[in-house]
Amino acid sequence: MRIQATWQGGRAFEAKGDSGFPMLMDATEKYGGDSSAPTPTEMLLSALAGCIGIDVTMILKPHLDQITKLDITVDGERKEEMPTAFTKAHITFTVDGDIPAKKVWRAIKLGEEKYCAVSASLKAEITHSLILNGEQVEEV
Repeated sequence: MRIQATWQGGRAFEAKGDSGFPMLMDATEKYGGDSSAPTPTEMLLSALAGCIGIDVTMILKPHLDQITKLDITVDGERKEEMPTAFTKAHITFTVDGDIPAKKVWRAIKLGEEKYCAVSASLKAEITHSLILNGEQVEEV
């Protein structure tokens, strides 16, 4: 896999990978950017959400017709000193539907431990929580 990032002026870049889709990035005003696009660190957490989400939906494929909502929120904590790397990431899965918590937790754990290339690439401690049909459900 290869990504080519092309400078767009200021602190902005447009990146393209093998898929050919453009991904815009910019720094916040604090770092001399225009805040015209997501920051690279926002994109990293987005990639984490997308990666684990794809894995979870693949694992739950036989049950997807029972799910009416699947939202993923990632909260990241970073070091204060440079480089301000992520030290922790907490992923909250909000799921609605007629599906047992045990199946969703199994998919989350498999996605995290076996399939998600993004989480495997991060040094951060990654934790999870599940809100199923509006209620917090502890890991089964």
